Amino acid sequence: MTFQPVFEKAIMNDEWITSNDIPDPKTLPDIPGYHVLIRPMSIRTETKGGILLPDKFKEDMKYLTTVGRIVKLGDLAYVDSEKFPKGKWCNEGDFVCYGKHTGQKFVYRGIRYILMYDDQILMTIKDVQDIDPTHEMTLAA
Repeated sequence: MTFQPVFEKAIMNDEWITSNDIPDPKTLPDIPGYHVLIRPMSIRTETKGGILLPDKFKEDMKYLTTVGRIVKLGDLAYVDSEKFPKGKWCNEGDFVCYGKHTGQKFVYRGIRYILMYDDQILMTIKDVQDIDPTHEMTLAA
């Protein structure tokens, strides 16, 4: 008998987003060890000119919502010189990409976050709009 994970009832990272209009709490939880706390980014609901984007378009763009902003790093994140011989490669405030099923989801003071290990971050992004221009860039800090 083989184990088959059931993802059909799981909340995927692309559905785990809080509106960017809500700022991060002033006090964040302590992040232990090698963990990274990420706030997923949302997709725009309208263009800069105020035109509402259709639901079909937003659904098609959901695959890109594995992008988030690093809110806090654990005290041991990126410290292991064997695993990260070039040292820390992302910091708080950086935008990063991560796997669709990666991390532990939780709500802290009304905002949805994802907690994952430092080696689960796939890449950093200088400008999120380089990946797709529909991402909201008005993240409240």
